[in-house]
Amino acid sequence: MSSVTATTPAPAGTVPAPARPRLDWRLRFGALSLIWGFSFLLIKVGTQGYAPFQVTFGRLAFGTAVLAVAMAVRRERLPRGARTWGHLAVAGFLLNALPFSLFAFAELTIPSTLAGICNATSPLWGMALSLVALSEDRPTRVRVAGLGLGFLGVLTVLGAWQGFEGLDARGTALALLASLSYPVGWIYVRRTLAGNSHSNLSLTGGQLLLATVQLAVVTPLFTTLPTTFAVGPLLAIAALGMLGTGLAVLVQYGLVAEVGPTTGQMVTYFVPVIAAAAGITLLGEPLTWSTPIGAAIVLAGAALTQARPKPPA
Repeated sequence: MSSVTATTPAPAGTVPAPARPRLDWRLRFGALSLIWGFSFLLIKVGTQGYAPFQVTFGRLAFGTAVLAVAMAVRRERLPRGARTWGHLAVAGFLLNALPFSLFAFAELTIPSTLAGICNATSPLWGMALSLVALSEDRPTRVRVAGLGLGFLGVLTVLGAWQGFEGLDARGTALALLASLSYPVGWIYVRRTLAGNSHSNLSLTGGQLLLATVQLAVVTPLFTTLPTTFAVGPLLAIAALGMLGTGLAVLVQYGLVAEVGPTTGQMVTYFVPVIAAAAGITLLGEPLTWSTPIGAAIVLAGAALTQARPKPPA
């Protein structure tokens, strides 16, 4: 899940200078790609034993626990101020509670492979929205071409020339809506929390905590307590939360601080490849020619949307 993806990077804030990492950034980049790529498989396994809201609640609870430990180790405190907490509640909904739940519901009826590819459309949505919502983000011919190319890739993945035959429209729409939620959330964060005096870790800890509270309220209203606890799906949810939501955020902090956001967000382009490989290899999900071809077109378009004009000499 990318910098505008299924596993949420921190809101903009003041990042303390990190200690020199022990692992080369390329190894951490690869680990982050694997963690986020396998997240879609873990969601699929989790929904085989638990309701989607239960999967999301467990994911958020385990992820929040990891960040709580990290905050304790670094002696960080949660943010203060009612206004900040109000903004974090909205951010937690748009960047965590809503998209995590939508992906969980989507994977009841679509393969994890397709969910991972839908997640890769987030940069496309983000570019389209930023042109409207962020006046400083000016379009260029290359970026507009990337937007068009990316959505052509989406149509290829979905088999538009076949009339979307065999496609679960509801599940696909939910996955695309989840991918749209990320850039909406990031535009909100950029407008409300950019330049906040609290650290990224503190802000994200509060954000995940509030998202967990939201799911703690919603889950009992729409689900019943399981009569049996399936061990495999429960372990998948725990891994999804601790690795894909908690640890991944911490790893990404270090990457962005060391190599910058442009390189850090390139993980987005590896996630659908790993998600597809995991779903096909481990879950036996079907693969048609249009899936890898369409995914490649989506990623090419997403890469072009991230291109920035060269500064004048």
